[in-house]
Amino acid sequence: MIYHQLGKIPHKRHTQFRRPDGELYQEHLFGAEGFHGSSSLLYHHNAPTRAIKVEQGDELKIEKWDEGMLRHHHLRTANIAEGGDPVIGRKVLLYNNDVQIGAVRPTESMDYFYKNGEHDELLFIHQGEGYVQSMFGRLDFGYGDYIFIPRGTIYQIVFETEQNRMLTVDSTGPIGVPDRYVSDKGQFLENSPFCERDIRRPTGDTLFFDEAGEFEVRIKKQGRYTSYFYDHHPLDVVGWDGYLYPWIFNIKDFEPITGRVHQPPPVHQTFKGHNYVVCSFCPRKFDYHPKSIPAPYAHSNVDSDEVLYYVEGDFMSREGVETASITQHPGGIPHGPHPGKYEGSIGKEATDEYAVMIDTFRPLHLTTEAKKIDDDSYPYSWIDDKKNKKN
Repeated sequence: MIYHQLGKIPHKRHTQFRRPDGELYQEHLFGAEGFHGSSSLLYHHNAPTRAIKVEQGDELKIEKWDEGMLRHHHLRTANIAEGGDPVIGRKVLLYNNDVQIGAVRPTESMDYFYKNGEHDELLFIHQGEGYVQSMFGRLDFGYGDYIFIPRGTIYQIVFETEQNRMLTVDSTGPIGVPDRYVSDKGQFLENSPFCERDIRRPTGDTLFFDEAGEFEVRIKKQGRYTSYFYDHHPLDVVGWDGYLYPWIFNIKDFEPITGRVHQPPPVHQTFKGHNYVVCSFCPRKFDYHPKSIPAPYAHSNVDSDEVLYYVEGDFMSREGVETASITQHPGGIPHGPHPGKYEGSIGKEATDEYAVMIDTFRPLHLTTEAKKIDDDSYPYSWIDDKKNKKN
């Protein structure tokens, strides 16, 4: 990502940098992929290692829905139960060793700080406004924002609205932007559908918290939560610089790539992960070949599972889905436009839809939480005569 700097830092890294009282600030290397990946250097008022108490927390249990068959799924997450805070309230719906995909409609505030010690996070704000306060500063968020939070970040999410909804992605490997969008120096290229100007980085208005008390940092690692308690505020960073930090990109800043004939999903790619990609489907002009068919052709996902999260608009190739629906089209069986959508798209000039797509290159498992909101008639939704479903 882009180099960024906030607060006070010394001229030279790994050199003496003292507080007003003469004590040294505590330098903290925050890095990914060992010592050869992206990193940032943070300067703490207190030693970040100085915990006063450690307590065992709850195990993280994902219950697999062992349906015993291969089929398409439609998960109506609009109906997912409200409750919990923005972290503990998350419900994992689909998962494999590379990624966990979930949803949450939080109603409670976080009275602790959180650190995901094993996953990079990508949070999509579908409803609500607020801010993320982390050791890197503050990020204000709203509708349509993708929030990237690297693993190991200490943060709190604060919603300032009553009705809130997030799509959540926990990534075992790092999350980044596609290589084809950036130069070998890291600059976004002219052919990229977004660029540096679209990235929102933390602000330093509330960077340094100098408070005493008892503060909990709840850490997710090794399949459970562990709580570390400190006698100082964990967000006591006076300054930092580097390339690894939380940032925000809004789906409405994605500029779609179009062509004379139908363009395949990779043109919508927004993020890359280990063995999966995230794409943004946005309003765009349709194909302009005189005989083009704007609706996507039927395709078999032999090597991937396709997950679509429907955000807003008129979903041009689907019927029966609603805002906040998730469809999963697993590898091994074809899918395509619903009846009438293929022919019906001819002559249309544009689409008005927003959706988030996650394509995984290893099969996804569904959870028992997904079972609660599954529309089991969805595999038959391609039958023209709906009265003959399941017959």
